[in-house]
Amino acid sequence: MLAGCALEPPRPVLPRAPAFDLVGRVAVNHDGRAFSSGVRWQHAVERDEIWLLTPLGQALAHIVCDADGAVITGSDRRQSRARDVETLTQRALGWELPVARLAWWVRGGIAAGGVVAEVDRDPHGRLLHLRQDGWDIAYTYRSEEGTDSLPRRLDLQNESQTIRLVIDNWQ
Repeated sequence: MLAGCALEPPRPVLPRAPAFDLVGRVAVNHDGRAFSSGVRWQHAVERDEIWLLTPLGQALAHIVCDADGAVITGSDRRQSRARDVETLTQRALGWELPVARLAWWVRGGIAAGGVVAEVDRDPHGRLLHLRQDGWDIAYTYRSEEGTDSLPRRLDLQNESQTIRLVIDNWQ
């Protein structure tokens, strides 16, 4: 009976990725279903805010995650909460958005504290392919000359879903 009262073990605290702000588009395929929207992501050291947007810029969902957990607010103003954004998006949207790791990956980096299975880089040192924590990530850049260090597109795949993130603007 006491096991039912046991607390979950604390999750390890990993270093956070540097701050950024991006605007782009996301497409997700999971369990035979598809989802696509515009996306705006403001990442700060202590907080993430992600808006999933219609083509006209109206919010379909607003996701906020920080040390206190994650909250998603739908276009109908209903809210759902979870201890982390991965659990929240899986529950609320039906697919996982790996925000903590994606904050590193989206900048062309390897997520701190993760298990790396494969890394391929171009002659300029930019990531072309990464396999980490069960995710397979392919990178595309605006130019092949190596003048841009931030990716233009990421194609992510795990055993149950694929995510394509196209970045139109970095700040």
